[in-house]
Amino acid sequence: MILNHKIHVLTKKEELDTVRLAGKVAVVLDVLFATSTMVTALARGATAVVPVPDEAAARAVAAGLAPGSFVMAGELYAKTIEGFAPPTPLALVEHGIAGRRLVYSTTNGTVAMNACAAAAEVYCGALLNGRALVERLVTAHRDQTVLLICAGSMNNFNFEDFYGAGYLVDLLAARLGEHADFSDAARAARALYLNGDPEPSLLGCRVGRMMAERGLEHEVRYAAQLSTLDVVPRLQDRELLADSYLPA
Repeated sequence: MILNHKIHVLTKKEELDTVRLAGKVAVVLDVLFATSTMVTALARGATAVVPVPDEAAARAVAAGLAPGSFVMAGELYAKTIEGFAPPTPLALVEHGIAGRRLVYSTTNGTVAMNACAAAAEVYCGALLNGRALVERLVTAHRDQTVLLICAGSMNNFNFEDFYGAGYLVDLLAARLGEHADFSDAARAARALYLNGDPEPSLLGCRVGRMMAERGLEHEVRYAAQLSTLDVVPRLQDRELLADSYLPA
């Protein structure tokens, strides 16, 4: 049994300012919808995802790419950026992403991803790819501290990200054993996850209700699915590339 992992949860990306990232493994969660969208894009054939901190950075990256080779998508304060493709997973797949690079900008999730650049490894996590991601963590990072980083919303706690972290902690507990080194925040996240099913939990939280009011209930329901995708997005040279890991 592997017991030398240390598993911590940060409740919002702003807590990264207080953490030493060197040598640690970072997993970013923005369940509604940035990380769910990036996982889905790679699972549905995007060649890579370039997570950028804002619209200007997205346009700068796009300027260096061949026309037709990429899709530029994103939102700011939950509104699709003018001229960009929609930022939610199902809408983006419908727009068309297969065979192209996704240049992606969001208010919180891609900002959190960029803030983790100093970590030894950075992964993109969601409910959708939880089991494959956890299998990667326990097999490839046996002696490293794992930080599950909830993106939150502009320095605020978001229920759905903490819920997603709790799902990952529960999967880790099943693989590592109950006596693994889980921080109090990790244990609290797991307790939250175990207290409610994913779909009603996400539809009932603040962001989930807001998205449903905007006609995106189907997107929330999609993001609430557990371990339906086996892709493990890993940040390499500022791009997320897809590694697939099918659990035994």
